[in-house]
Amino acid sequence: MLRALLTAPFRRSADRPPAAARRSPPTAWFAGALPPPDAEGSGPEDGPLRVRTVWISDLHLGTPGCQWAALLDFLKTVECDTLYLVGDIIDGWQLQRSWHWPQGHNDVVQKLLRKARKGTRVVFVPGNHDEFARKYLGLNFGGIEVVDEAVHRLADGRRLLVTHGDLFDGVIQCAAWLAHVGDRAYELTLKVNRHFNRLRARLGLPYWSLSKYLKLKVKRAVSFIGDFEEALAREARRRGLQGVVCGHIHHAELREIDGVLYANDGDWVESLTALVEHPDGRLEILDWSERATAARRAVRQAAAAPALR
Repeated sequence: MLRALLTAPFRRSADRPPAAARRSPPTAWFAGALPPPDAEGSGPEDGPLRVRTVWISDLHLGTPGCQWAALLDFLKTVECDTLYLVGDIIDGWQLQRSWHWPQGHNDVVQKLLRKARKGTRVVFVPGNHDEFARKYLGLNFGGIEVVDEAVHRLADGRRLLVTHGDLFDGVIQCAAWLAHVGDRAYELTLKVNRHFNRLRARLGLPYWSLSKYLKLKVKRAVSFIGDFEEALAREARRRGLQGVVCGHIHHAELREIDGVLYANDGDWVESLTALVEHPDGRLEILDWSERATAARRAVRQAAAAPALR
């Protein structure tokens, strides 16, 4: 079962229809808020964004909450030498409860494989939701390396620990059952949030995240995030490294903690963020949600234009 979860997205079946027949209908792209990746004008006007390194995590492929259309747009737009997949790429927890794998999720996997074939070094560091992949450490799937953790050297010489972060989460390590309960509660929150934001979209209002609001307002959640960040910074310092890059808590952040760089690349369920390294070693968090919001607005305007005429 676990082997099937890891390899299913990479296999091709003889009875699958041709690519043109499998393409998602336009309405699916409207729901994803972005034009198809091969649509004219879907990329930036001045060409692709070129950076040295990209870190993304918490895609949660296999769940309804995955923002696969925005993610495809990001992967098409940004080019890099090294791409780190920092855990929770495929949500094995959700797939074991109920199978959800639309064509858009398969398109994301194919795009990652295509980047690896074209020379990008793609490194996969499994997290708690795709912990089944930890059975395949040291192997290579279609050019994607599977490792437990990594040390990345920036262009300016600084060395960063790259880890998903679940090993520093006391709930995951000491009360796994509670983590699964929390995952179901988060899933319910996202479901409510999707319905709420459909209404906001009709009113012309931007996306608003209920779970992010709760994370930043509930005192215990804020305390947990702070403890998590400090634990990772301590581990990087203990190893003689200058910083750490992680995911896991769906909260993008880039700051120093007692002289150690802490970087969290966020997620592709709500935040739509990635961490990038520029050619000079400078780090930056890219927020793709603004681009997605602009695309939603463009789609609504295009749909309304015939009625106005």
